[in-house]
Parts: sequence; structure tokens; C-alpha cells
Amino acid sequence: MAEVTTLFQREPSGVTYRIPALLYIEEPSIFLAFAEKRSSPRDQDALYLVMRRGVEARGTLQWEDMIAVRHAKLLDHRTMNPCPLYDSDTNTVFLFFICVRTDCSEMGQIFTGKNAARICYVTSADHGKSWSSLVDVTEEVLAGDVKNCATVAAGPGHGIRSASGRLTVPAYLYYVHSRVCGLPVPWKTKPHSFVFYSDDHGKSWHKGSTVWQQPTGECEVADVACGNGPGVLYCSARTSKHFRVEATSSDQAAGFSSSHFCRDLCEPPHGCQGSVVSYQPLEIHQAADDQDGLENRASSWLLYSHPTSNHKRVDLGIYLNKSPLLPSGWTQPWIINQGPSAYSDLAVCQGAHAFGCLFECGADACEKIAFRRFTVEELMDNVSKPSSVS
Repeated sequence: MAEVTTLFQREPSGVTYRIPALLYIEEPSIFLAFAEKRSSPRDQDALYLVMRRGVEARGTLQWEDMIAVRHAKLLDHRTMNPCPLYDSDTNTVFLFFICVRTDCSEMGQIFTGKNAARICYVTSADHGKSWSSLVDVTEEVLAGDVKNCATVAAGPGHGIRSASGRLTVPAYLYYVHSRVCGLPVPWKTKPHSFVFYSDDHGKSWHKGSTVWQQPTGECEVADVACGNGPGVLYCSARTSKHFRVEATSSDQAAGFSSSHFCRDLCEPPHGCQGSVVSYQPLEIHQAADDQDGLENRASSWLLYSHPTSNHKRVDLGIYLNKSPLLPSGWTQPWIINQGPSAYSDLAVCQGAHAFGCLFECGADACEKIAFRRFTVEELMDNVSKPSSVS
């Protein structure tokens, strides 16, 4: 049985830690684990972000004490949705989050059509020991969608750095599709996943692809490398329609050309956040159709973590897809936490061919946030063959 370490634990006072986000830095082998500190489990009671650093020392992972990310805060706002990414070119950790006015709920913003959330970030040049001042990029990211944005959120989870050097952050917004006499029609204000990105190491940010075909919320993205062709950006998005939505972009996030409900990946009622990462295996065993050209064959795998029940948030599972550009490639899940489970975030330790998972669990899914590390060998021993869903 692999060791599971509790990193954040509900306090007797009722203070609760929710919304895990995980980042792994290969050199010098450090995990950064983030969460929201809340006065209660409710979203409206979020306070600020906290973090713990896991440092590898002589083969043992040692977790430092919890600290508050004090600079990730705006006056009279609650800080939510940690979303870290690492730019290895500049040795910079970006921590994105949203700051929401304390007097505004998400539903209130949807009904009024007035956004009260700010997309912000802080950076660290010393692997999370210290952080810069806050930068607000809301208008820069939303661009022409500002006037029709009822509310917006980055993450939660993690962003990615592509092989090209592009930094990509997952996000979603509630878009006002219809107004009457200038007022939004609430039932026509729908959530849509999107990404924003930087090609200049974070000096400027640009809105990229949006999933317009279906209502989708919290999402994560991964780069799928393809043998002799350009990579594909893969997006896994939360829905309230019983199944996840998968979307892909082959044009550097300019547009998601296709999206569909994945029948292999279920959602509990109202959905739940999930995590996806790309992994480069030592040996490629792809089940590509003989008629597929080499340029269409993925040379990376996808891992996905999410509760495995379509009835409630329980039994966190790890799914594997060795052929992420082909339909029905997902295995049956390997259950790594039985019982209440909710949000999670994955990280790849590529050099060690291992993974980390930070996840909500406990007597109820809000009791604690735990960390588990596992190897690719453990994964392969525990996942089963791809499911056959008609």
C-alpha cells in the first residue's frame, strides 16, 4: 500500500482547506501543493491561499510547514482557485488565482451579469519560498468578452508549458448569450471553458480557444505530442450532463475544432473538477488504426483523475489513455481512494517515471487534502483494459 500523506486538515474551529493544486519542479525535485483556506466549506467563505513545499532529500520526500501566500490577495476580496505552472526557461513559478469581491456569490454575478472576479497571479523565482506582488490580467485575458462576461475563473488545478515554450492556463467564464432591455437572461448565461496563454514568458497574455459547443466549466489541458506532426492541445472539462467533455485544438489554441461528451468518463450530479496530465512513456505502444498516418499517432499518454461514481463524489480513480486522439481509449479506473473524494490535481515526475496526486478526501470530501505518489509500474499493474461503451 503506497503511503498517503495528509497535507491540509480541517481544524476543530471549522476552518477548512479545499481546492487542491499541485506542481512538480524536476530540478531540484520539489512539489508545491496549494489549497484555499476557508472559514467553512462554503465557497463564499474562502479566505486566502496556503501552500506546502515537498522537498526530495536522500530519496525521502519531506514536507515543510504550511505557509500563507500573502501576496495573493486583494482588499475586500476572497482568493480562490489556485492554478500554478512552471516556466523552465526562466525558472519562474506562476501562481494564478481569482480574487472575488467578498459581497458577491457566483450565482449573484450570473443573475446580474456583473463580473466581480479578477484573474490575477504572483510569481516565484525561488521555487515557492517567496512571491512577487500581485498582477491583475483580467481585461488583458478577457479582451472582447469583457462586456458579456458574468463571471470568470482561472483553474483550478495546474497550467502547462508546451514544448514550444507557450504557457497555457485553463479557465472558464459564464457568458451572457442573451439580454432583454440590457439585462441578462440568467438561464441563457452559460459556462464555457477556455484557455489563455503567453508566448513571451508571461509578459503578455492572450485569450485562446473557447469550448462553445457545450456548456462546460472547470477544465484542465494537456499537450499530446504526435509522432511526425504538430502537437495537439487536449482539454477535459466539467459538465452537469453526466459525462465529461473532451475537446482538442491542433492550431496552438486558436480554436477547439472538436468537442464531444466522453462516455467513458462519468460525472456525478452537478459534475466535479478533474485533472489531466500528459506523460511520455519509455516505449510507445499505440493502438492506432492502420489507416492513420504517423502524423496522427500520439506519442504521449494521458492520465486523468476524478471520482468514479455517477451518483456522488466518491472513489477517486486514475484513468489511463495510451491513444488519446482515438475514441474510447480510456481504461477502467484504478481506485486510489475509496470513499468520499472530490477535487484532485495530478503532476508528472517525468524523469522518475512517476506521478503525484493531491486530492480531497476523508470522512466527507472536505475533511482533508492528501498526497499520494505512484510509479508508472504501479499504474500499469492496476489499470485494466479500455472499456467498451456502445
